[in-house]
Amino acid sequence: MSRSSLLLLVSGPAGSGKTTLCERLLHDFGPKLQRVITSTTREPREGESDGVDYHFLSEAEFQEKLLAGEFYESAQVHSGCYGTLKSSIQDQLTEDVDLVLNIDVQGAASFREIAMVDPVLRGQLVTVFIHPISTQQIQDRLEGRGKDSPEEIERRLVTAQLEISHRDYFDHVIKSGTKEEDYQAFRAIYEVERGI
Repeated sequence: MSRSSLLLLVSGPAGSGKTTLCERLLHDFGPKLQRVITSTTREPREGESDGVDYHFLSEAEFQEKLLAGEFYESAQVHSGCYGTLKSSIQDQLTEDVDLVLNIDVQGAASFREIAMVDPVLRGQLVTVFIHPISTQQIQDRLEGRGKDSPEEIERRLVTAQLEISHRDYFDHVIKSGTKEEDYQAFRAIYEVERGI
């Protein structure tokens, strides 16, 4: 199937390798493929830049855009708000640029629903779920990153079970293996959907 452009949505539990897969695909196919820059009200972390890592908005700016209907989806996560501005997607898709977006299963569900009625997204959305082979694989990867406390890892493992239950709603499911196997499967999906 050949498309003028597509929005490749990637979901999966924490530790499933979504970020690594997206970064590698961007490296191999940029600048024709670009990352969707989402918005947040949280403070920038060291090394992060506005308009590169996120669109950093004040709480008031975020709420103003939310009320104006400028987001495709948004959510309150911990103490901050996150969302995907319509302009971050529409401007690129209409310029025949492909986009990749790493998003949680709830955000993916919102996009699937919107794509049925949104003229820009209709026919452009492709969803991919990264399915870890076991909760042990997730735990091993999270522990290997060394970023999360044991309590946070436990919370993420519980969340992973819920996320995995949504896998059948996605266009493609990658049963996770090695990093290289996962990437080749992900790349193949993009190439087939893009008609490369």
